[in-house]
Amino acid sequence: MVSSRKLSSDEVDALIEGLQDGEGTSSSDVSDSANVRPFKFGSDDLTLLGDYYALRMINERFARFSRAVFLPMLRIQPRISSFPPEVKTFDEYTSGIESFMSLTASRLEELRGNMMLVMDPTFISILTNSFYGGQLGPDKSKKTEFTSTEDRLIEIISEGLNRMLEAAWKDLMPINLTVQGREVNPQFVSFVDGSELVIICSFVVQLPGMDAANFDLIYPLQTLKPIASLLRSKVQSDVVEDDVSWRQRLERAVLEVPLKVTARLSKPVVSMSKLINVKPGEVIPIQIGEGVEIRVEDKPIFLGEMGEVSGQSAINLNKRLSS
Repeated sequence: MVSSRKLSSDEVDALIEGLQDGEGTSSSDVSDSANVRPFKFGSDDLTLLGDYYALRMINERFARFSRAVFLPMLRIQPRISSFPPEVKTFDEYTSGIESFMSLTASRLEELRGNMMLVMDPTFISILTNSFYGGQLGPDKSKKTEFTSTEDRLIEIISEGLNRMLEAAWKDLMPINLTVQGREVNPQFVSFVDGSELVIICSFVVQLPGMDAANFDLIYPLQTLKPIASLLRSKVQSDVVEDDVSWRQRLERAVLEVPLKVTARLSKPVVSMSKLINVKPGEVIPIQIGEGVEIRVEDKPIFLGEMGEVSGQSAINLNKRLSS
């Protein structure tokens, strides 16, 4: 879906011919023969947001985050890469895609605008087949509509990618995305007028043994214009949520993991015949060794002795067992 316009051979020939014809001619000859028309600089500028530095950084971060959305469906860790953003009219973009696509429009509350997720139906079929236990492989069938199962998967993907996109934008500015509607035909999608400019952020998903899959995020240019200065700058976060380092947070999480602790008094051995004939009230003798064995997740950790604290049975830890 990513394309860059190049001059055709006819345009190159015309350009060279024009340069050759201009050699040796005076300014008066040029003014007489040329059809001069006024041109307002900046009227056709497609780089209104500069070099998109911040948007590129957001897309790269989003590509990493979005792996978590596709991992449960593909059952492998996909490799997702982002392309540099492009600016086109919406008509130019829709003319380069199929007439049957998955189009999900979401509301960008903070920017008072919309965003659209565009996914190829073949990629949707691959994800659905793999998610429900099928083999990861290309789907050669030509689709004209989505099944109810695929519609549900599109819903899961849209919600998941919206959450990942919110996290990717967080360093630049907080955003909240709300799904507004879905469509399958680009001609009927209620997004922007065909002549309006949109920013296309394309992503490629590398899949083993088959062609790469693509999906796009589309922003109307008018939606991102209010933060053009931010998008031209480097992404810097002024929000400090926690002053605890990553290592300390990880240690805290590990220390909160629940573990099952058991105490083993003895491990008697009883014959099958005696076990069959045992009756209620009979006593099975046991031998207590050095002490009570304390086991954590069924692994012996300590030796202790039985006791009592505040009227409740307790164990006093005497010795740590070597692992």
